[in-house]
Amino acid sequence: MTEKNMGPLVKTIMTRCIHCTRCIRFSEEVAGTTELGAIYRGENMQITSYLEQAMESELQGNVIDLCPVGALTSKPYAFNARPWELVKTESIDVMDAVGSNIRIDTRGRQVMRILPRNHDDVNEEWISDKTRFAYDGLLKSRLDRPYVKKDGKLVEASWVEAFAAINTGLAGLDGTQIAGLVGDLNELEGVYAFRELLKGLGATRIEARQSGAAYDVSNRASYLFNSGIAGIEEADFCLLVGTNPRHEATIVNARILKATRHRGLKVANIGPAHDLTYPVEQAGDDAAILSDILAGKHSLADRLRAAKRPMIIVGEGALARQDGAQILKAAHDIAETFGLITEDWNGFNVLPTAASRVGALDLGLVAPGGVRGILDDAKAGTVKAAFLLGVDEIDSSALQDCFTVYIGSHGDHGVRHADVVLPAAAYTEKSGLYINMEGRVQMGERANFPPGDAREDWTIFRALSDVLGKTLPFDSFDALRAALYKELPHLMDIDSLPKAAWGDFGEPGDIARGPIALPIHDFYQTNPIARASDTMAECSALKRSKGEATGTHG
Repeated sequence: MTEKNMGPLVKTIMTRCIHCTRCIRFSEEVAGTTELGAIYRGENMQITSYLEQAMESELQGNVIDLCPVGALTSKPYAFNARPWELVKTESIDVMDAVGSNIRIDTRGRQVMRILPRNHDDVNEEWISDKTRFAYDGLLKSRLDRPYVKKDGKLVEASWVEAFAAINTGLAGLDGTQIAGLVGDLNELEGVYAFRELLKGLGATRIEARQSGAAYDVSNRASYLFNSGIAGIEEADFCLLVGTNPRHEATIVNARILKATRHRGLKVANIGPAHDLTYPVEQAGDDAAILSDILAGKHSLADRLRAAKRPMIIVGEGALARQDGAQILKAAHDIAETFGLITEDWNGFNVLPTAASRVGALDLGLVAPGGVRGILDDAKAGTVKAAFLLGVDEIDSSALQDCFTVYIGSHGDHGVRHADVVLPAAAYTEKSGLYINMEGRVQMGERANFPPGDAREDWTIFRALSDVLGKTLPFDSFDALRAALYKELPHLMDIDSLPKAAWGDFGEPGDIARGPIALPIHDFYQTNPIARASDTMAECSALKRSKGEATGTHG
């Protein structure tokens, strides 16, 4: 029997196949892509992909776990290790804001594979392919020693030299001339230590909304997925606004598909049309439709009013517009007007795209003018020093005339205009707290150690604070976490789902007519780890070779 080419992720050994059809049923019922099927009959029956093409689902790796006989196995992991050689560590994924529960298998310092852990309220037993296969990016493009810019070029330096360069670069600056930006993959302890260091320097502009979304930190309900991921199955009507959950939160999309199949959930979309793997009523690509709904002039108003448990999911694509704050307010008013908020149901949901977003917003890291305001002021010379904590999704060219310190794990976009680079641990190399899109606090555990001279974020900021004469008030990880718990007591309730109090948020005003641009253009290339991954690059190239968009058009 010939082997099947199912793409760069799934390897076949079809002589083992017992024709149980688990993979076929998963493809149709969970992934929603109907990419696998059976041909021929009886003893000649074969499992194959449609026209023997590579599988394209963002969940295809889960068939590896489903296959009871090893006919479908992991292509990147094949023949690299044996299970009994591996140390297994339970942790949390950071590739999106879902907070999928994972198991990291390591041998020595190297991550050999990542598998899902069951959590019925979050990811059930599934993980996305980016979560499962991007781990090879942890070996590539790593920052393993400090760098300092000399004569226009970054050169290797010691920690002492790097800290001295920062001290010199900040000399004579006051807090109004210093800004900080927080990236997408950071654990809460590192973000807290980063904030405390910058506050000690007098900085007031610390910003965590790297995407430019107009989140409102005055009310926690304004930036959470309040229904809960499992709560999707209770809804009977869902309105998507400026989001493509298939690429922004693949596990959430699978949950919506499940609800459409088994609970009769109906879905409507305001934004670009794309294949979400389930039936969608396309209402248009004009953000001002929200105003029409609120005024009762659109058919979706009747759909929302007739639903028993309606929900709205607002994406960062909508909130990142110039009128994002007004869109947030309109979504809030729709929730109140059409019965999305009751004593036992909160149907208002925001879908962030980053693992560190909710935690950073809980810490209040929002600056006037947002990221764009900081970059504009850096270009104008008002901001003279910027600290980037794993920030790689912005146009850093605006910082080329600003003294810039980059702290991160990979040599990605953020280091291009940096004057000092400090190597930090990646998510598998440190323990920490993460708050997912629901507001659920989860704990990640260290599975391996960072390369070379790279260190955990909080230890970098603690050591740097001594050099800058602004010593942070904690000497251990436990002391840091105790300070964090004191400020945010809800962090002590690990894996609970506290309800956020409902209130007013957003800014009143008109919503401009015009389309919504989605934030993810390539599902496989959304962060430094994924961009460093050869496996993800191969998946991205495969998508492009078929003449298909890799994100916004499905």
